[in-house]
Amino acid sequence: MKKLRYLYITLSIFGLLFLVTACGGDKEESKSDQDDQQSAEESGDENAGGERTLTDAMGHEVTIPEEPKRVIASYLEDYLVALDITPAAQWSVQDGASVQGYLQDSLKDVPTIPHDLPLETVASFKPDLLLMDSAGMVEGNKYEQYSRIAPTYVVGKAENNDWREELKTIGKVFGEEDKASKVLEDYEQKVDETKKDLKDAVGDESIAAIWLVGNTFYVVNDQLSSGDVLYNDLEVPEPNVVKEISGSSKSNWSEISLEKLAQLDADHIFLINSDGKEAKMLQDDIWQNIPAVKKGNVYEYAAADSSWLYTGPIANTKMLEDINESLIK
Repeated sequence: MKKLRYLYITLSIFGLLFLVTACGGDKEESKSDQDDQQSAEESGDENAGGERTLTDAMGHEVTIPEEPKRVIASYLEDYLVALDITPAAQWSVQDGASVQGYLQDSLKDVPTIPHDLPLETVASFKPDLLLMDSAGMVEGNKYEQYSRIAPTYVVGKAENNDWREELKTIGKVFGEEDKASKVLEDYEQKVDETKKDLKDAVGDESIAAIWLVGNTFYVVNDQLSSGDVLYNDLEVPEPNVVKEISGSSKSNWSEISLEKLAQLDADHIFLINSDGKEAKMLQDDIWQNIPAVKKGNVYEYAAADSSWLYTGPIANTKMLEDINESLIK
C-alpha cells in the first residue's frame, strides 16, 4: 500500500493525483474478578478494562485509550469504516484533492490530512490514537515524534501486509475482534459465491486489471490489491504477461510497455481509467488490437471512485461487486 501511496504522489504531476484495570487496593478479589484477570492475560492485554497495553508490529508497548475518539489511521480508513469507526481525518494527496473515493459514503464529512502526516498537521487534530500501516511510516525518529502527540501503534512491518491480518490487528486494538471476524466471514462467503458464479459465466477465461494514468498503462501485481482478489481469492486464470511482470516487481502496480501490452493475452480487462473517456492511449492501435478490447470485453471504472487501486475488506468487497455486475449479472 505504501508503494501505491508513493505512486499516487509521483503521478500527481500528471494531474492525478490495541490483569484487569486496577480495581482498587483490595488484595482479595472476587471469583468474577479473577476470571476477568485470567481472560485479560490470555488475550495478551495487560489490562482488561479501561486503558490497555498492546505490543505493536515494531515491538513498542502502546497504551491504547479505553475508547479512542479521535483516531488518525492514514490509508487504513477502509478497515476503520468496516469496523464502524470514523477517523478524525482521512488520507489524501494533492492538498486533499484526491481521496479514497469509494469510502466517501462514510467519510464525506471527514476532513483530509496529507498522506505523509506532517507533525504539525497531525497535532492540530488533537488525536488520541495514531495507527501507522507500516514501519516505513515511522522510520528514523518519526515514531518518537508521533508518540509525543498521541499513542502510536504500528500495524505491520512490511510495505504490503496481509489485509486479513491487518483487519484482525486493528480489531484487537479497538476491542472489536468479534466484528472483525464477522467482516472476514462475510467476505469469504461472498468470495465463494462469486467464484462459483464467475466460473459458470466465463469458465476458464482470463482477466487482467489495467490502470491508465498520465498516458501510461500499469498492470496490477498478481499478489497485491485487485490482483490478490482475482488470482488468489477467485482463482481466475492469469494472463502470461501479468505473471511475467509480477514476477519481477514488488509494486502494487507496474508500468507495462506498449510491446508487452500488445502481447496481453487477456479475455477480459478491468480498466481503471484516470485519464478520462477521451484518453488518447485508448485510441492507439496497440490497445485497440488487444483481444479483450476487440471483443468488447473491457469494463471501465473511473479511478476517482473505484476501489480497484486499493485493498482492504471494503475495497475488495466492492471489486467482487464490480465483477458480478460486469461478468455475471
